[in-house]
Amino acid sequence: MANLDEIDRRLLSELQDEGRITNVELAHRVGLTAPPCLRRVRALEEEGVIRGYHAELDPSKLGFSITVFAMVSLKSQAEDALREFESAMKDLPEVREVHMLNGEIDFIIKIVSRDLQSFQEFLTSKLTPAPNVASVKTSLTIRTSKNEPGVPLG
Repeated sequence: MANLDEIDRRLLSELQDEGRITNVELAHRVGLTAPPCLRRVRALEEEGVIRGYHAELDPSKLGFSITVFAMVSLKSQAEDALREFESAMKDLPEVREVHMLNGEIDFIIKIVSRDLQSFQEFLTSKLTPAPNVASVKTSLTIRTSKNEPGVPLG
């Protein structure tokens, strides 16, 4: 875990809320001048605390009206089988998140799709036949009441 002081935490909080903020405005908000602010941000990037900057897109406005969570059980939990499945998921653009779990389910996967028919095609032609898949249980999202990226910084 990175050794962060209060200014680093404030920098991260501001950037997490507004990734397009200018360095000058960021410096102003956290009480620094621009040069040390930029040095701190670059150090946080180099340490891997800041992994990237992204635009938050509205899937429905881009034609992706369905979000599905798939619970996947594998036939084998051997490391090579896990890696092969994870690698297959990386190649599927509809798959937006992949999380390995402990317990009865091996992975939970977030999938976006244009409609039910295209999701069904994805399920039967790409996900179910993926390497080592034993079973897939899916749940369609009805409503998202919270989607908060990042971590709580206080």
